[in-house]
Amino acid sequence: MATTNKDEVTISRKQMAELLNDDLAREYQAVIAYTVYSQTLKGAEFMDIAKELQLHAGEELAHAIKIAKQVDYFGGTPTATPKPVKLSDDAKTMLRADLENERETIAQYRQRIKQAEAMGEFALGEVLREIIMQEQEHEMDLCDALGIDVPPPK
Repeated sequence: MATTNKDEVTISRKQMAELLNDDLAREYQAVIAYTVYSQTLKGAEFMDIAKELQLHAGEELAHAIKIAKQVDYFGGTPTATPKPVKLSDDAKTMLRADLENERETIAQYRQRIKQAEAMGEFALGEVLREIIMQEQEHEMDLCDALGIDVPPPK
């Protein structure tokens, strides 16, 4: 990898496809986690967020499809393997795991946008910006459910 400045890294199309596949695995993880968590959260205080997580699952699937399309565009084959999903019987533990995953996803997409723009792939940057907007909404929903402020970016 050639560095053009400290924030901008030029990578090959093959490397971008590999990085996007890692992002795709994280999107699959989110689909699975939100699906499971939305059905297993217990307690009256979690009913609203459980419904919201059902919506998140569908949004994450839409993200996965967009990322898979980009992997194909860059000459790769979309992965079929998700990142591991953290399971727990404790609602707050599940929500914290979701929050951490969202924060990691946002951080990775911010890096991916810089890489895409360094490659002159501005359309990918726009796709990722749209995804980040929803990921940040998910982050806010999870923070609300946990009764915490949204932490600063990673």
